Amino acid sequence: MSLPQKDKWRSDSTELTNQQMEVLEYNFNSISKQPHSTSIMLIAAETGLTEEETKKWFKERLAKWRESEGLPRHCRSVMD
Repeated sequence: MSLPQKDKWRSDSTELTNQQMEVLEYNFNSISKQPHSTSIMLIAAETGLTEEETKKWFKERLAKWRESEGLPRHCRSVMD
């Protein structure tokens, strides 16, 4: 007997509420595209997501933003 998958979205692709998206997008666009760990913790608490989910969201959102700006999805240094 297999157990039902609980909160599948948390491990694969997160399905967020409108309120969570508003908080995440506001922080991404107005505060920082790469928040430090304290900010991640506060944003996670405000949205009800885990810190890992919040970090993952910012990482994926930054990659999408970079792509929309014509930049490589990942950049390690100015020399890349």
